[in-house]
Amino acid sequence: MPACLDVAENPAGTRVDLNALAQEEVGLRAVSDRIAAHVRVPAVPLEILGSGSRSCSQLARVLGNLLDNSQGHASSTVPVELRADGANAMLTVTDDGHGVATCDRERVFERFVRLDEARTRDDGGAGLGLAIARDVVQRQRGTLAVGEGPGGGAAFRVTLPRAFH
Repeated sequence: MPACLDVAENPAGTRVDLNALAQEEVGLRAVSDRIAAHVRVPAVPLEILGSGSRSCSQLARVLGNLLDNSQGHASSTVPVELRADGANAMLTVTDDGHGVATCDRERVFERFVRLDEARTRDDGGAGLGLAIARDVVQRQRGTLAVGEGPGGGAAFRVTLPRAFH
């Protein structure tokens, strides 16, 4: 099933199949990534109602930015999990790296911010990926936050309102 449904019929109300989107995005990257991500999706479709015809590609970019960040900091694993949480869809990208200090958890979403550890990496970005990701998620009426994962690394959590039939 394609990740975006009803694009031609109703661009302002595009249904996005988050299960398919996550599987496609992770599948496209798996061969070339330093640390491969592993995706776990629910057995039932998890759809959101996008806010425009570019919702699908923008949400793929969000997941791509979260994967880039997590894979750059992970030691060995990057799980991606989708699940329903009442009226919301939850997408979580976790890594087993050093995590994000509590005092930096809002700051990482500011433009051009790279934490001290990240600045020493030769292959680091410009500090825009997480800021762009949060902006896109907010335009989709959702939230993006970072907390601590089960193994102490970072856990980026996207919450988006689900589409219901």
